[in-house]
Amino acid sequence: MAIKHSLALAGLATAVTLSSASAQDATKGAQVFKQCMTCHRIGPDAKNLIGPVLTGVIGRQSGTYPGFAYSALNKAAGENGLVWSNDLIMQYLPDPNAFLKKFLIDKGKPELAKGMTKMTFHLADEQQRKDVIAYIDTFSEKKK
Repeated sequence: MAIKHSLALAGLATAVTLSSASAQDATKGAQVFKQCMTCHRIGPDAKNLIGPVLTGVIGRQSGTYPGFAYSALNKAAGENGLVWSNDLIMQYLPDPNAFLKKFLIDKGKPELAKGMTKMTFHLADEQQRKDVIAYIDTFSEKKK
C-alpha cells in the first residue's frame, strides 16, 4: 500500500512539474520579445518598422495593420480568412512562409500560395513561443 501511495504521489508531482513547465509566462515572453524588436514594436506608442506593429495582433485579420506594406502572401492569407489567434501564431512562428502557404492551400487557394512573407525569423522553441504569445496577448484588444 505504501509503495502504491508513493508511486501515486510521484506521478502527481511529475504531472504538476510538467504542467508548470509548459505554462505560458508573459514576463519571460517580454524577454523573448526582445528578439522580435529588430523588426516589430508593441504597445500604445508603437510604430511600424521592418515588420508591422503587434499591438492588437490577436484578433486582427492578417495583412491589415494600417500603413504597413505587407507581402502578397500575407495579404492573401488575410483576404482568405486568416485572423490571428494565440493558436495560429503558435503555428506560424516556427516557419511563417510554410504556415501561410499551407493556410492558403487548405483554403483551396494554391494559386495564391506563392512568394515569400517578409518575416524571415523563425522561433522554433515551443516554450519560447508560448511565452512570447502570452506577452503579445497582454496587448490584445480584449485585455483593454
